[in-house]
Amino acid sequence: MSDSRVNRGALVARNGHARIGVSVVALACVWLSSGVRAETIGGALAKGYLNNPNINQQRASLRALDENIPKNYAGYLPQVSASASAGVENALVGESPSGGNGDFLSHPRTLSAQFTEQVWNGNKTFNSVRQAESQVFGQREVLRNTEQTVLLAVVTDYMNVLRDTAILDLDRNNVDVLQEQLRQTRDRFNVGEVTRTDVAQAEASLSGAQATALTAQSTLQTDIANYRQDVGDEPRSLAPVSPLTRQIPKTITEAVAISQIEHPAIVASLHGVDAAELGVKISESALYPTVGVTGAITKEYDPSGFSPGTQILAGSLIGSVTIPIYQGGAEYATVRQSKETLGQTELQTDQQRDVVRALVVGAWGSNQNSLGIVRASKAQVDAAEVALAGVREEAKVGQRTTLDVLNAQLTLLQARVQLVSAQHDQVVNSYNLYAAIGRLSTRNLGVAVPEYDPRVHFDQVKNKWIGLRTPDGK
Repeated sequence: MSDSRVNRGALVARNGHARIGVSVVALACVWLSSGVRAETIGGALAKGYLNNPNINQQRASLRALDENIPKNYAGYLPQVSASASAGVENALVGESPSGGNGDFLSHPRTLSAQFTEQVWNGNKTFNSVRQAESQVFGQREVLRNTEQTVLLAVVTDYMNVLRDTAILDLDRNNVDVLQEQLRQTRDRFNVGEVTRTDVAQAEASLSGAQATALTAQSTLQTDIANYRQDVGDEPRSLAPVSPLTRQIPKTITEAVAISQIEHPAIVASLHGVDAAELGVKISESALYPTVGVTGAITKEYDPSGFSPGTQILAGSLIGSVTIPIYQGGAEYATVRQSKETLGQTELQTDQQRDVVRALVVGAWGSNQNSLGIVRASKAQVDAAEVALAGVREEAKVGQRTTLDVLNAQLTLLQARVQLVSAQHDQVVNSYNLYAAIGRLSTRNLGVAVPEYDPRVHFDQVKNKWIGLRTPDGK
């Protein structure tokens, strides 16, 4: 911050004419350097969307879960294997009735290929694939919820930096004003207009303001660290932000209704219910017969028991049906367990609906109150400025003491800080409400950033029967 900027702020504060506009950045719109291009909230959201490690690890988790589709689909495909064997066999033949005997040396060798195809397994494979798909769809909603959380954190960090930068400016300007107040009080003390008590009061106010400014500076450094963690870049010359208005539903009833349909936490829970229902069917498949086919082809050279040079080619195709009768009761317990898990998941979904509804109601109230709080804070600042100007004029003619002036100055500072905080809260509350109904996304906010589409990787691997490399070449 340049000295001229501080002096201008101090001069305005001394004259009692400082004004804070609608934007929270009225005192902080140029934060580091006027030569640096301002960072907008859209730019910060784009960086967070691309760089935030929480989002990226959730995307990686979803890509890993996509592989469950081909893993379960493998139940439809045959299992093929090949084997080979070779050895040496020495047979010593004793004397025969005809008087012959001998020592026979052979080299038996075998080549074979086998395949196994499961024709039907009680629809276990079919339901397993469907369950894997439901789990993937649910994980997509978890990713969307993570994106909401990160985007809201970015907005909060952005506004925290703006708010606390403005508060730090106010505190530093207040220090300058109190330094001037102390100088004037000492001059008046030297000519006998005030007492030593007035000087001490001015000194105490100045020391307290300096401590407050240092605290504000520490708070701002914490905000910058949080911004760097969520956005992946340092905040530079942050531009003003307006609260969301057009995107917000008109009534709380509409907001709650939207949240019950669109909030990713609820949608993820519903997919969890689908997966649990399919889990019951998968458990029940253990009670059904299984049908399979096994085929093999074998070529033997010099097999045991045959004369040297003998070759045998054999093939087989065998169908089998296995009917479970009783397996100790474990499969029945598994079915009952799956049904209880389904019931638990349904109850969790009901609970999630109540949680989201409460979030929407709370966010709606905070957002609705924000406008009134900002309006009242502006009126408080205007009144405090008029009061400070009057007290200073009255102090010049001896009708007010130094303590009265200091108290009026402190009241104005507190009113300005409250206004800055109210403007911060108005913006954050609007974004928080938008997240509570489940619509906080880069697309809905119009952020210019390539949108991550989880369907691309899903389509790349769902029918991939062979291969070790991931679609990105790892």
